[in-house]
Amino acid sequence: MTTIINSTPAPASVADAIAAACDRIAPTWPLDQFIAVNPYWGWRSSSVVDAAARLGALAGTALTMPHSWFREERAADRLGVAHLAAAAIDLGDPALAAKARAVLDQPHEQQPSVIARMALVTDVRDLASESWPGQSWSDHVTHQISQHCAAHFDRGQGSWHPDEGVGLFTGWRIQLSASRGVRWERGRSWARGQLAALPVEPDAAIEVMLGSLHVPDEGREAYLTSLLLAVNGWAAWSAYARWQARLVGEDDHLIVDLLAIRLAWEWLLRNDADDQAAPWDDWADSWASTHDLTAGIADEQRIDWVLQIALERTYQGEIIRGLGTAGTPRPQLPVAQAVFCIDVRSEVFRRALESVAPDVHTRGFAGFFGLPISYTPAGSALTRPQLPGLLAPAFDVSETAVNGADRAAMTEERSATLGNRRRWTSFRSAPSSVFSFVESMGLLYGPKLVNDSLPHIHAPSKWEHDGLTAGSREGLRPRLSLVHDDPAAAATIADKVLRGMGLIDGFAPVVLLCGHGGQTANNPHAAGLDCGACGGQTGEVNARVLADLLNSVPVRSHLESLGIDVPSTTWFVPALHNTTTDEVQLFDLELLPETKRVDVDQLQRWLTAAGGRARAERAGSLGLGHLTQRPEQLKKAMRQRANDWSQVRPEWGLAGNAAFVVAPRWRTRHMNLGGRSFLHDYEWQLDTDLSVLTLIMTAPMVVTNWINMQYLASTVDNRRYGSGNKVLHNVVGGRIGVFEGNGGDLRIGLAMHALHDGHTLRHPPLRLSVFIEAPRDGIDAVIRAHAVVRDLVANGWLHLLRIEPSTGEVERWTPHGWAAHEPEKMS
Repeated sequence: MTTIINSTPAPASVADAIAAACDRIAPTWPLDQFIAVNPYWGWRSSSVVDAAARLGALAGTALTMPHSWFREERAADRLGVAHLAAAAIDLGDPALAAKARAVLDQPHEQQPSVIARMALVTDVRDLASESWPGQSWSDHVTHQISQHCAAHFDRGQGSWHPDEGVGLFTGWRIQLSASRGVRWERGRSWARGQLAALPVEPDAAIEVMLGSLHVPDEGREAYLTSLLLAVNGWAAWSAYARWQARLVGEDDHLIVDLLAIRLAWEWLLRNDADDQAAPWDDWADSWASTHDLTAGIADEQRIDWVLQIALERTYQGEIIRGLGTAGTPRPQLPVAQAVFCIDVRSEVFRRALESVAPDVHTRGFAGFFGLPISYTPAGSALTRPQLPGLLAPAFDVSETAVNGADRAAMTEERSATLGNRRRWTSFRSAPSSVFSFVESMGLLYGPKLVNDSLPHIHAPSKWEHDGLTAGSREGLRPRLSLVHDDPAAAATIADKVLRGMGLIDGFAPVVLLCGHGGQTANNPHAAGLDCGACGGQTGEVNARVLADLLNSVPVRSHLESLGIDVPSTTWFVPALHNTTTDEVQLFDLELLPETKRVDVDQLQRWLTAAGGRARAERAGSLGLGHLTQRPEQLKKAMRQRANDWSQVRPEWGLAGNAAFVVAPRWRTRHMNLGGRSFLHDYEWQLDTDLSVLTLIMTAPMVVTNWINMQYLASTVDNRRYGSGNKVLHNVVGGRIGVFEGNGGDLRIGLAMHALHDGHTLRHPPLRLSVFIEAPRDGIDAVIRAHAVVRDLVANGWLHLLRIEPSTGEVERWTPHGWAAHEPEKMS
């Protein structure tokens, strides 16, 4: 992987510069659908080394850790210095190995803590004066924009809202014209006149302001990108609106409005300054030479990348050694098959289940189980996606009545309850009643607050259950209407899902479909512990819908005509793995045939035993290691932890993720991957047209890259790509995101509590290493055919390694072809 810094870019039109800047910003999802996103997604067409340098120049951010951290990794034997030579060769300069070794050998070597970036107008103004005592212009502008965006986008929290018919840019102009919160050197009347003179349309206003600031043509894209990165949180939220629109073939321009607002602050502050013209001319001209600063940063970071690559190769070596001692395929029919999400937390539980029940075969598959669905609970107006953010749902699932239940009555019950709840919330937060409400009702909340503060083990009510009594819930079940209305079409979906799983024959008597979800209290980012493949929801709905589909006799009949014969003796059981407590709940057992009850009861006992082993393995990382020999107390402690509203880290989520293995389970079944690897079952012999491999490399591999890069970015630069201190979080707009404190930019990504335990970093920021067992030609064909895959692989956003099916030997993808892995000794 070589560093490629382009020369001065060709001048572009303003429209092209706007489009390019906006495309650099990755989206962020709302809190109730919080999924992991690669915040560098807009840079994927550049090499990771090049992108890091450009981001350093435009935002002052880094993609690697400080040298001191790499020294700590070496001291812990997690960075083998023997890998430095190969890493230096990857970067095209073998001499870098000695320089990197010298950095590791100098414990007191000083490294600049801040990357010098291009200056914005706000930075220049900060050198001369403050906006208010104790507040810089940079912070003031961010705060002003953030408060405006929070009010504009809010639809579920505030009692007052700006006029919904006014655009973001227009609304800001109105608000700022009336504001007395800015100390203009030339006065408020001057500022109002300047705003009034701007074109109404954001695009036109941007062109006028760029011309007035004299930013050279070749510097426009860099300058506009830097402006968006200065308000990266709200830029990401605006990019989400565009992402959702484009999923359904439309478009959205909120991010252009935001760009116009941030540029307008620059334009106003420049025109408001008393400085002579010459310094400002120099400032504008500097944007024509952004590439010079980028090249300098790239040169400084070359040793950083040698250390990073060596660290990643050290980790890869551990996995490769394990793959080399694999057993053999298990031909016998298992007593049960259990399909889990590829999530790294499932690796721990799968290993535990296989240890207590060797005749159970586990499989890994994307946690939404291949169902392109959304979910609308009966009686609710809210529809939520149950699939990865990369995709748009094709079908909506609601609930059907079972056991003679009256669906219409339960729908009415839920609708009325939710309506009363909304009215109650509106009443207690209304300006006219807020003070009297506190005085008259405050004491009544005392017992509830005390109860919530006491340790307890009962999980809070799920969103799906809102508005229904416990009895009513049993009368409704999520179901895909195609199962009843068009079983042939439903069978087509089932065929694709089963082939994607590699489960087309050899069905066990019981097949467990186990989704997953977290459990936590008082956590705005709770959805981040659920299944990212299910759109930041639990996998319960998907597991139950798929089991219902596959247990349908008409659907099975049509499946047989498609080449998959599911025996009448096989039954699919939906389940949910609680990743916080490692308990597994089975669903819809009232449908279970009597002939399967003994088998399912035994499976439940195995799942219970596996949960105990998984909890014992995780206990130490949660500060509960002293309970590993007392399983019941440990389970109770984990339940209490999950329901403690003061607990900042009920579990570690996907912290530590570093690998994605796409291979038959027997290849890794003997390995302890430490809850750091995504596992997707794949048997290339069954994939004659490469359709399954293509799907894996264009969907799960992309999703795992998003997860891996969100954790990496939140670790290396939490200020920009993480959400800081969870204790200080305040929810914005009901579901949009969080502020850290009462303002500043919208915070995206992970809180430090999800990455660090107060003493040790729990997520080593390694790029994802993807191991695929498949013929070389097949992998190469997918890379050639798909630009996104090609970008991720060729530009170093992940490592791609291939397992040779016949021997188990590993080779790595390089720009010059596949290269055999050569073991390197630690030193």
